[in-house]
Amino acid sequence: MLRFALHYGIHFLVPIVVGLLFFQSKKWYVILILWAGILLDIDHLWANPIFDPNRCSINFHPLHSYWAIAVYLTLLFFEKIRIFGIAALIHMLADATDCLFLALQSE
Repeated sequence: MLRFALHYGIHFLVPIVVGLLFFQSKKWYVILILWAGILLDIDHLWANPIFDPNRCSINFHPLHSYWAIAVYLTLLFFEKIRIFGIAALIHMLADATDCLFLALQSE
C-alpha cells in the first residue's frame, strides 16, 4: 500500500507542489504539463505483459532507459522546453520508487 501511495503521490501530488511553488504565474498550465508526463508510460504497450507489478520500468522500457533519462536531464538546460524535462524526470522518480520497493522486497 505504501508503494502504491508513494508512486501515485509522486505522479499526481509532486506536480501540484512544483507548479504552486515555482510557477505561480502559470501554475495550472505547468501542473497540466507535469501531469502529462505520465504519458511516457505509452512504451509499456510494447512490453509483454503490458503491466507487470513486479517489473522495474527503469531501463526496461525505451522511454524509461538510461539514455532517455539523459535526454530528459539535457532538457533542463533549455528554458523553453525545461518543463517537459521536469515532467519526464518526475515520472522517472515515481517509477524509480517502484524499483526501490522491488529491490527491498527481494532481499
